[in-house]
Amino acid sequence: MKRSKFITWDQLKVGAMILTALAILVVAVVKLGEAANLFSKHYDLVTLLPNANGLREGGSVTVAGQLAGVVKRIEFLPPDGDTTRNLLVVMEMDSELRNQVRGDSRVKLKSLGLLGDKVLDITPGTPRYAVLTPGDTVPNVPTLDYEQVIEKASAAVGDLVLLTHDLRSITSGMAKGEGTMGQLLTNRSLYDQLTTSLTAMNQLLARMQKPDGTLGRLMDDPTLYENMASVTLHLDSVLTQLQSTDGTMGRLLHDDTLYSKMLSAATAADSVLGMATGGNGFAARILSDQQLYDQLNKTLTDLNAILEDLRTNPRKYTKGMVRIF
Repeated sequence: MKRSKFITWDQLKVGAMILTALAILVVAVVKLGEAANLFSKHYDLVTLLPNANGLREGGSVTVAGQLAGVVKRIEFLPPDGDTTRNLLVVMEMDSELRNQVRGDSRVKLKSLGLLGDKVLDITPGTPRYAVLTPGDTVPNVPTLDYEQVIEKASAAVGDLVLLTHDLRSITSGMAKGEGTMGQLLTNRSLYDQLTTSLTAMNQLLARMQKPDGTLGRLMDDPTLYENMASVTLHLDSVLTQLQSTDGTMGRLLHDDTLYSKMLSAATAADSVLGMATGGNGFAARILSDQQLYDQLNKTLTDLNAILEDLRTNPRKYTKGMVRIF
């Protein structure tokens, strides 16, 4: 049987499908390569981290949030006293973005979402600093540890549970009528007493608002206000006169002459009292000598007796005093 030299329509369709599949495969490889930077040039940068929890080799490295490389290698450093340099992370960076990573760039371990994968994000540098060369180290900045946040949140949740339990105990006691608030909620007599008190208060306020009473007149009648204003005005006048140096009260308030004289008189009185109590004269002896006091007392008693006898029998003392020549 001879083979046909003509291509059939079925063979053309199969060939077209194969060519289309190959073209799709090539485009997919190119696109995937571009997405993964497989066909671009790379260079390595290094950063030192205290820990890389959630970060894996092959993880993403971003610059300002845009994909710029991958984590090439994670190695442990020899133990030393600096706990901020436990891991050495080698980052394979796209050379096209090399101009963005400079001496003032910083790397931060971030999460894609609250519970997403970890990535290394590098902040773009400024033109004042030089571009980092392959093998240079990018300093890291501290990052928020979500595990610590969750741990603190769990403690806060525990406190909230305790608070809820306490509130439940309080509301339960109030519902049972315990305490003042419980009595207010459950005791009808307290409500009735409060209603009675409010009623009496309303009646008192109504009586206070009547214009016939004292309080009503105080609130509505301006006479008391005018009288108080008049008294205040007169009081101001009196105070003004007192402050004047022409009157007696003003001179007493401002002139120290009377004070000086009173001070001098008090000084003289102190001197006289000192002489009377401290000397040996008649006054001092009168104040302190009991014998002299007794003699004076006896003399005065005798003199009073003689005067009394003189008033009773005057002839006894005048006999012979009148002579007739």
